[in-house]
Amino acid sequence: MKPQAVIFDLDGVVTDTAHLHFIAWQQVAREIDIEIDEQINERLKGISRMGSLELILRAGGAEQRVSQQARLRLAERKNALYVASLKQLSRDSVLPGIAPLLAELRQQKVLVGLASVSLNAPGILSALGLSDRFDFCADAGRIKNSKPDPEIFLAACAGLGVRPQNCIGIEDAQAGIAAINGCGMASVGIGPRLVDADLLLPSTAELSWPLLQRLSAKTGLTGRARPDNE
Repeated sequence: MKPQAVIFDLDGVVTDTAHLHFIAWQQVAREIDIEIDEQINERLKGISRMGSLELILRAGGAEQRVSQQARLRLAERKNALYVASLKQLSRDSVLPGIAPLLAELRQQKVLVGLASVSLNAPGILSALGLSDRFDFCADAGRIKNSKPDPEIFLAACAGLGVRPQNCIGIEDAQAGIAAINGCGMASVGIGPRLVDADLLLPSTAELSWPLLQRLSAKTGLTGRARPDNE
């Protein structure tokens, strides 16, 4: 029994750029006299850029004193800092277990998708040398509702031409798990402190095709493999 597709989040699942986001947000926040810590950074996982900024402003009690125009400038500055930091990424930045899993999914003719709210996702995949491993990447620029809304996972399924009920989603954030569950996919959670996933693993190193096969059997997924000529 195979899933129609496996759909990955990016940050914290394929590679770990969460610390790069944190450094960029921390620098921008300090410019408006707000200090953020790792606890706040955890709450930013899986949230869009503007959604993250709103959370930071709320945490710093600055919602009333920062105009919408200023918020747009702050978001642009954060992105510029973050994009500059991506230059340090390479094939060695792929998290353990991901490259062999992607290779096995290709061999098993299972479709692979990306559901990341990062507007920089295509560039990150390119830096990691993984662009050709993904059959479809949902366009974060077209997504109106951030996770935990399931919109981006539904967009990935639509782009792949698959039914969500026959797919597996992999996430490292609670909002992402809620998004996967919300569209009827089987969910895999990576890391501690997560709940409500169909399968919870401590790290990506434990991810494997046999585990996903067992999850497919457990949840009753019935997938459509790739055509033989792909």
